[in-house]
Amino acid sequence: MTRSRRVFLLGSAAVLGSAAVAHARQAAPGTAAPKPGEPPAGSPPAFGTAPAVGPEVSAATFAEAQKLVQVELTAPERAQAAQNWRNSMAALYERRTGPRKVPLDSKLAPYSQCNPILPGHGAVPQRDRFVRSERDAGPAPTRDAEIALAPLWKLSRWIEARKLTSERLTHIYMSRIERFDPKLRCVITPTYELALAQARAADREIAAGRYRGPLHGIPWGAKDLLDTAGIRTTYGAEPYRDRVPTEDAAVVKRLHEAGAVLIAKLSLGALALNDVWFGGQTMNPWLLEEGASGSSAGPGAATAAGLVGFSIGSETEGSIVSPSMRCGVTGLRPTFGRVPRSGAMTLCWSLDKLGPMARSVEDTMLVLQAISGPDPGDLGSVPSHLDFDANAPVSGLRVGYFPAWMNAEPATEVDAHALQELRRLGLQPVEVAIPDWPYDCLNTILFAEAAAAFEELTLSRRIDSLKMQTPDSWPNTFRQARFISAVDFVQADRLRRAVALKMQEVLAQVDLLIVPSLRDETLVIGNFTGLPSLTLRAGFVHVAEARSDWAPDSGMPLPTFKPPRRVPHGVTLIGRLFEEGTIARVGLALERSLNVAAESPPGF
Repeated sequence: MTRSRRVFLLGSAAVLGSAAVAHARQAAPGTAAPKPGEPPAGSPPAFGTAPAVGPEVSAATFAEAQKLVQVELTAPERAQAAQNWRNSMAALYERRTGPRKVPLDSKLAPYSQCNPILPGHGAVPQRDRFVRSERDAGPAPTRDAEIALAPLWKLSRWIEARKLTSERLTHIYMSRIERFDPKLRCVITPTYELALAQARAADREIAAGRYRGPLHGIPWGAKDLLDTAGIRTTYGAEPYRDRVPTEDAAVVKRLHEAGAVLIAKLSLGALALNDVWFGGQTMNPWLLEEGASGSSAGPGAATAAGLVGFSIGSETEGSIVSPSMRCGVTGLRPTFGRVPRSGAMTLCWSLDKLGPMARSVEDTMLVLQAISGPDPGDLGSVPSHLDFDANAPVSGLRVGYFPAWMNAEPATEVDAHALQELRRLGLQPVEVAIPDWPYDCLNTILFAEAAAAFEELTLSRRIDSLKMQTPDSWPNTFRQARFISAVDFVQADRLRRAVALKMQEVLAQVDLLIVPSLRDETLVIGNFTGLPSLTLRAGFVHVAEARSDWAPDSGMPLPTFKPPRRVPHGVTLIGRLFEEGTIARVGLALERSLNVAAESPPGF
């Protein structure tokens, strides 16, 4: 900065004054004379006076660039900005343009951390309590398909009582993967050798009286953005298809410790977007003509089709909710910070969350209990308590709903019926509202963080190897994000706080919310404020056209159906921060009352 100050002084009348002062100081004993062109001693550095770097720019450059950021400059303002740009702003890019480039390790998180708990939030759960249901699982079925499609809570009871061995269950799932994955394309890497070793170890431990808990001996699948030591973790993307980590992700370690059996690495849309990966598109078991939705496409399809006992998905903005809806499974998106993301692919530091996908509500809580808790590798993870009692009453709880949202697309009669059923169960419906703000502007943060996470991949052009190169896929989005204004990023972050404060006001009036699962506002608001959500099957609807996560393409029309096809449809419950126990017991009561969760996809 002293050099930049000197450049400034050399070009101004101030040089004359400083030269005169320097001459006077030469006569003073003990005073060092400044070199020609140096500023007076004690002069501070000045902005806008660095040596000129970077390409030449002109007023015309700004005339075009202002269209990207939608800021209007006058002609004199554009001229002034252009004249000064190479001395003021261009050097800010030196970190990546050189000469002093600084490579940023992919595990390096931003200095600023996201904390969803705001002042005035109120108490979060103060105790750890986990009471699972005492329902009788009954005898284990004789048919493999019935066993494979049973919910986790039943599988765990059968294994605990030694009515079913982990090794047999693992072989059932291995056989189903071989049979059905060619239709679904939901498995990236089978892990049969590891699974059989873990299953046999589980059977030995259980036989010896060392039962570890509800997940002991249960085969599961990991979305392939969770690192697995010595087993490739591909992110579903061509540049990483041969990537083999040396350590397990924190969640993988915890599930190993719980005695769960890792049987497969499951597909995700490349770099956690939608449902297309380097092996093709993952399909919906209920409707094989359409994708499973994403980005937790593999966990959704594999869980629905009975290829795993449960799975771990991730969500940044809809990646658990959407495939849970499409595939008819139950998906739990935990409070931001409850489940550590150490060893998981980073898309957005302030948004990414890991959570269970299973075939019943109680299943998701059995998994959440095993994976909760902070880890030093994730600066966003925090200590928290999990208070869940499957037998606790729900009558008297206040359930908030947005009337306008429940009476407009994408809500259906299934959503309305679920709200009526909650009333019948004794909950008190309460109308709530939030301001009509442009909530999608918060995606400024998502796009900027994601582009930063994959900057090297983008700038090296290795991202060009991804299968999807459409306008709405990551390669184009990452490139466009380079033109997002830093000022607008900060303003979006401030808006995020304002939205969180509004949601805090809403949730002070009620105990939970019921919302249409795929309403855009619910996906944006819920994720950006870190709130937990539970998506569960609530009924069925008929569709006359295949659904897609991708923007419409007239050149590739989607399949249509006459007569329309019957597919599952879910609703979403949103809770206060760290109150997964509340939404789970309400979801459990609703699941039992509606009695639609047990039906499996035809043909599976």
